[in-house]
Amino acid sequence: MPESAAVRARVLDGDSRDPLNMRKSPNRRVVVTGLGAVSDVGLDVPTMWESLLAGRSGIGPITAFEQGDDWAVRIAGEVRGWDPRTRINGREIKRIDRFCALGMYAAVEAAQDCGIDLDSGDPYRRGVVIGSGIGGILTIEHGHTRLLKEGPTKISPFTVPKLMVNAVAGNVSIRLNLRGANSATATACATGAHAIGTAGHLIQRDEADVMFAGGAEAAVTPLCISSFAAMKALSARNHEPEKASRPFDRERDGFVLAEGAAVLVLEELEHAKRRGAKIYAELLGFGSSGDAHHIAAPEPSGYGARRAMETAVADAEIRLDQIDYINAHGTSTPLGDTAEVRAVNELFGEHARKLVMSSTKSMTGHTLGAAGGIESIITVLVVYHCKVPPTINLDHPDDDFDLDFAANTAQERPVSYALNNSFGFGGHNVSLAFGKFDGR
Repeated sequence: MPESAAVRARVLDGDSRDPLNMRKSPNRRVVVTGLGAVSDVGLDVPTMWESLLAGRSGIGPITAFEQGDDWAVRIAGEVRGWDPRTRINGREIKRIDRFCALGMYAAVEAAQDCGIDLDSGDPYRRGVVIGSGIGGILTIEHGHTRLLKEGPTKISPFTVPKLMVNAVAGNVSIRLNLRGANSATATACATGAHAIGTAGHLIQRDEADVMFAGGAEAAVTPLCISSFAAMKALSARNHEPEKASRPFDRERDGFVLAEGAAVLVLEELEHAKRRGAKIYAELLGFGSSGDAHHIAAPEPSGYGARRAMETAVADAEIRLDQIDYINAHGTSTPLGDTAEVRAVNELFGEHARKLVMSSTKSMTGHTLGAAGGIESIITVLVVYHCKVPPTINLDHPDDDFDLDFAANTAQERPVSYALNNSFGFGGHNVSLAFGKFDGR
């Protein structure tokens, strides 16, 4: 029996001897008690959620910088109408890159949403894991331009603190007095999901009671747009920005670069109960794998994605046929969408046609290192509200794709268990399993 089939049989049968089932302490359950996000479809979580259920796209013409006639790609998902000063003071803003401001903004919302008193209790039991795929690229581009024009004596002393990938984690730690575990992930488009999985494990291992986790990205810049365009990775549907991101549609021609940030507050269950916290969902499983195939292209069979999902389900100690929803990585690239659909079909078998899988990147675009955080929040809200955002622009489904993608219309349906998939350049694959909290 092929390995994948054997694993599927063991998981479906609930075999506790499954080598993928990383057993964890039953006394250290991890729940989600706070959500914070800023994106092109909403400057906070409630607005973002409302926009997604309504099927509204955040993609539009690029306004962040001027483009000449030789630019093949002129669209992106920009965070518009955003004033970071509503949550970050002006002095701080001058000393941080845009990606860090987005991340801090989301973290403050998450802290407010969870209602925890950060001025009391043990700050060494509270930590942060927030990453970025690219980091302070705006600072790098502006700094290099200034170096060439004005010389080395004109470079800002804040350049390094602004550009480093761990800037969000460091600044959030300072702002919220989080003195426990403090780190940052950088695994391209899997970054945010890796951060959440890592933070959850720290709570399970009794190294923390509360963790702030997620990702931030602000890569709508001249260098990033032109570089991804040179790879032929981006959609060039400039005349129809809102229709450019079209996962699983046979007319898809690449992803749409976007910016944003998302932070989740993860908390040990009993700690959350003692303070009467609102619990959105439970983080049940974390699976990761490597394609070991190509630095930018997915492994065609979807083996790595499949491995990440089956590991997450096994770690959650549930069966494959209990999964009701998958928030797809679904970037709108020809190869990536195909590999993910193959992975889902291979792993779930007949159950693949009973679950629903949607790609919210059809509305938000691809936020790279922030995607795992934003889409984890969406997955948590799907479980909490039992409402599934649509995959918009799915007008001509690929002939080989026979799954329920919630095409163009949101769905209301029971959702007890859900997966969030995040796959990144470098062959990084992450799947997170969330479940409805039953009050126990």
